[in-house]
Amino acid sequence: MQFWGYKRKEGRAGIRNHVLILPTCACGSESCRVVASQVRGAVNIVFNTGCSDVAANTEMSQKVLTGFACNPNVYGVVIIGLGCETVPHQKLREKIQSMTSKPVVSFGIQDEGGTLKTIEKAVRAARDMAAEAAMQPKELCDISELLLGIECGGSDATSGIASNPAVGELSDLLVDMGASTIMSESIEWIGGEHVVAKRAATPEIHNQIIQICKDYEEHLKAAGQDCRAGQPTPGNKAGGLSTLDEKSLGCIRKGGTRPIVEVLEQAQRPTKHGAIVMDTAGYDISSLTSMVAGGCNAIIFTTGRGTPTGNAIVPVLKVTANAHTYQCMEDNMDVDLSAIITGEKTYQKMGAELVQIIGDVCNGKMTKAEAFGFSDIAVDHVCRFV
Repeated sequence: MQFWGYKRKEGRAGIRNHVLILPTCACGSESCRVVASQVRGAVNIVFNTGCSDVAANTEMSQKVLTGFACNPNVYGVVIIGLGCETVPHQKLREKIQSMTSKPVVSFGIQDEGGTLKTIEKAVRAARDMAAEAAMQPKELCDISELLLGIECGGSDATSGIASNPAVGELSDLLVDMGASTIMSESIEWIGGEHVVAKRAATPEIHNQIIQICKDYEEHLKAAGQDCRAGQPTPGNKAGGLSTLDEKSLGCIRKGGTRPIVEVLEQAQRPTKHGAIVMDTAGYDISSLTSMVAGGCNAIIFTTGRGTPTGNAIVPVLKVTANAHTYQCMEDNMDVDLSAIITGEKTYQKMGAELVQIIGDVCNGKMTKAEAFGFSDIAVDHVCRFV
């Protein structure tokens, strides 16, 4: 299987060719939004942190920002900072330039003399970059260039018995073809982590998966908290999920059955091909953010209750097996998998159909969230602000 994509000098292929307008901190986000609105082919990120933070959170923010810039769907980057944030725009630019050969420029609002002057310079830079990006031709790429993030949110009873198994089948088929997939939200493995761990390619990976869940529960316990207080969510319960274990056993189905070859930290780039897992929070937007920063060039998102979630850098394909949800949220849902519930199709059949649909997205078909221009970002914090 092949698709038409944009080859990057670093070796990856993008399925989009964005100019990314990237803030260093929350104070630069509005200027980035204005710049992106003025340049066709540009997208912006609204960032809610980046300053007055503890070292571990700053490190995570930088990991996410540099990951966004290095994502293969990005052609070039225009950075806008304020000037007094923890990591100023010049340092972020230098860090990104040390990791990629993409064109990167940066501006500081305080340095340039205010918002209007900064926006004017950034718009000119972004316009020139977009003109260059438009000259890059698509090339035929092997499916091994695809790194598909697998996400779920607003799960209900149909998720575990239909949509997640279908996406698990999709994952297996893609991995067999040479592509890679990432399943995340490790808190939602709890109760089923032993099932995930059985898929480990090595004893070390098996132990990593078990330890991730153990460490998370102990971390919360030390703070006097219990993950079961927030899981399942009220929406999960209304949709028929009664316990975290039940939710987890359905959740992990979307990762498929192939051997897990690598365990990643949040926003970490893979070093291997195949089925991969990432240790992220149980909040879907935060998890999706980490996978985009880790280099996923597409995301498939299963939901039972429905969600409008999208990402500026990466197309998010939303699928549901709940016929009522698809009908009520047709503006947001891309694929109706309810034929599995009615018995008209097997989850294996629908999984095979999803391969073609993902291929269409790789070749340029826009998802509904992408067409709306949605961009949901949430960075998981290690600890609270100081």
